[in-house]
Amino acid sequence: MGIVIVSHSPLVARGIADMVRQMVGDCVPLAWSGGNVHGELGTDAGGILRAIEAAWSDAGVAVFVDLGGAETNSEMAIEMLGLPRSALVSICNAPLVEGAVIAAAEASGGASLAKVVATAEELSP
Repeated sequence: MGIVIVSHSPLVARGIADMVRQMVGDCVPLAWSGGNVHGELGTDAGGILRAIEAAWSDAGVAVFVDLGGAETNSEMAIEMLGLPRSALVSICNAPLVEGAVIAAAEASGGASLAKVVATAEELSP
């Protein structure tokens, strides 16, 4: 199961991905997308799509986002992915850092996409 981190800040996205990687090593496909096409604050559906493809797993991909625009562009990227793969991608309504870390831990243990998303979303207030 893959994990994608999406943030308006490339530094934040990369930093969270680094934290996740330190927690679970290379056993979970992991990618991040941060910033707009100019490297400034924002998000980019094309960059998110590339991150989903980089973290692809036939078991699914969980996407973690920081703000509304990241969620909107992630939804667009998932649509661009097309069926049947888009049905295997879920945007998690969970805190970005804590959600990504707990999701990666669950995924490294072989949990399903549904279980990973449910566990991460339990962290939401």
